Amino acid sequence: MISNTDTVSFFTGKSAGKVNFNTCSSNDFLTTEGFKTLRTNIMFCGSNIKVIVLTSARENEGKSVISAEIAKSMADINKKTLLIDADMRKSVMLRRSINSQNFYGLSEFLSEQAELGDVLYNTQNPLFDVIFSGNFPPNPVELLSTERFNKLIKDAREIYDYIIIDSPPLGCVIDSAVISTQCDGSIIVMTQGVVTVKEGLDVKHQLEKSNCKILGVILNDAYGKNKKYSKKYYKSYEYSAAGK
Repeated sequence: MISNTDTVSFFTGKSAGKVNFNTCSSNDFLTTEGFKTLRTNIMFCGSNIKVIVLTSARENEGKSVISAEIAKSMADINKKTLLIDADMRKSVMLRRSINSQNFYGLSEFLSEQAELGDVLYNTQNPLFDVIFSGNFPPNPVELLSTERFNKLIKDAREIYDYIIIDSPPLGCVIDSAVISTQCDGSIIVMTQGVVTVKEGLDVKHQLEKSNCKILGVILNDAYGKNKKYSKKYYKSYEYSAAGK
């Protein structure tokens, strides 16, 4: 249980270390310009839009890459930004960034196996921090529904200009809808020629039920380079041990 939740902040100034967090736009001028445009559009949504969740209908629609790019782009213009990898089922970001198996992430923090200073990583940009998903737990929805997650977001609002949350596909599992109740806005990532109209509408309606404002839709893979989608995404994965 959390004690003194109204007065004690999780943010103590400590961090778990530093990671070299590179994104796909690092050496790509056109991609960088595209994300600058996206960043501007988000900022025009209003100064009250600070916590943003990204989701999709299916796996492999690029939301994790886009989440990281948005966070990096915000930090590049001196906006203190926190990127939270909340896909505790099958994180892409985690596999690309952390080689060690001996680390803590969001799942350990929410299950009270670790404090924020054990899971908060600084990047090469001093204004850009990240929390990785952690080891895959057997109960991600329950962890995201806790007061501990709610307070994490509440405290982060006091520290950061933007909090970008990468979440699992809402067309597969309900995690994103739970996360969205703590967010100011949501962005849906869709892949050209893959997602059906019904799938897109189902994601939209689910976000609306959680009273989260939909900021817009990002059409990814607009030139038709999508890969074959596997419906086994969340049905066949095996959980890793949540302990250390």
